[in-house]
Amino acid sequence: MKTLTGILHRNKSFIAFTFFVSALITSSLISSCGSNIFSVQDDVEIGSELNQQILSEPQNFPMLKGNQEVKDYVSGLGRYVLENSKAIIYKNIFPYKFEIIDDDSTVNAFCIPGGYIYVYTGLIKYLDNEAALTGVIGHEIAHAERRHMTQRLTSYYGVSVILGLVLGNNPNQLAEIAANLFVGLGFLANSRADEEDADNYSIKYLTGTQYYPGAITFFFDKIREEQKKNGTTPSDLESWLSTHPLPQDRINNVVSKLKKIKPKPDPTKGLYTERYQQMKSKLP
Repeated sequence: MKTLTGILHRNKSFIAFTFFVSALITSSLISSCGSNIFSVQDDVEIGSELNQQILSEPQNFPMLKGNQEVKDYVSGLGRYVLENSKAIIYKNIFPYKFEIIDDDSTVNAFCIPGGYIYVYTGLIKYLDNEAALTGVIGHEIAHAERRHMTQRLTSYYGVSVILGLVLGNNPNQLAEIAANLFVGLGFLANSRADEEDADNYSIKYLTGTQYYPGAITFFFDKIREEQKKNGTTPSDLESWLSTHPLPQDRINNVVSKLKKIKPKPDPTKGLYTERYQQMKSKLP
């Protein structure tokens, strides 16, 4: 005679097995279609955890001290993009913070989930006009809006995270993920597909604003010129290229997208070079 305990045990085993099989199938689908098992609120929580870690490591991420006018300027560019693009859907959900890292030797910017964006002084000094910096900031906003990092986390953690979340046996999973992310910030390296996607949305965000929508191309052109002149990648650009790959087809994609904009944008207008140079002169 079958006992109730035995029936429950078998049912429990069957349920666990069903979850496991479902997780395997889900993981396979996730890997193939770029899905995201994390919720939008998870992005906010992971971003908050990472931001706290970053701010607590001044030896690795020395935040710019003082210079409030420069901070407000950079933050204002980000706010302008958020307020003037209808394509941004999480502007009232993600906290969106813009920080400046005081490191002239690094030409880079990065974004973590939830819209925490960090711009190095090396990048600010490297660029020549306001539109170019706004284009880069728009690119980083796109990484947040398109939720690229948690998509990569989904692909990386796969079944283990799915089972942990579904079965509820690891309530501290998000904190652990944030801690793992922070070790070397290894998940800052974007895929070529993510970079192209962020470029497309940067153009979309700036189209119809006061800025030339393809201003990020000025940055690309400058990188290519330096690589050609030096015969290699200058050391201060290595960080950027390690997290933002720049193959020729990425550049071609941006050029192609700009050609489709009607009326055709004028690359000599909407740059605001003079006021950008005035702002740069205030950096230490």
